[in-house]
Amino acid sequence: MKKTSNNLDTQAAEILAKAQERGIEDGFLFATTFQRYQALLEHLAKLEEIIATEGVVVTKEYVKGRENLCINPAITAFNQTAGVADKTAIMLLKYIADISTDDEELDEFERF
Repeated sequence: MKKTSNNLDTQAAEILAKAQERGIEDGFLFATTFQRYQALLEHLAKLEEIIATEGVVVTKEYVKGRENLCINPAITAFNQTAGVADKTAIMLLKYIADISTDDEELDEFERF
């Protein structure tokens, strides 16, 4: 599962490099969204570790002491977090693409 984490880290670095090329890496909207994206990447890495350690199937104990095998809830959390991270990455790329270098006289909010 390490492959996924490395791909996400690479993607984050590419997004930041593109923002730096456009000069928007310090803009409020980009910076806060990128910070949220980095937090999501950290969450994904932790969830990957949990899944790797505990496995795909875990034992759940019911009130009367009965045990039942079920899918690791970390998988669902991982998939949901990955979906949000993907949407956040798309937002970041839109911020980069939508900022026009021709509109240098406009402030960041007007360009947005």
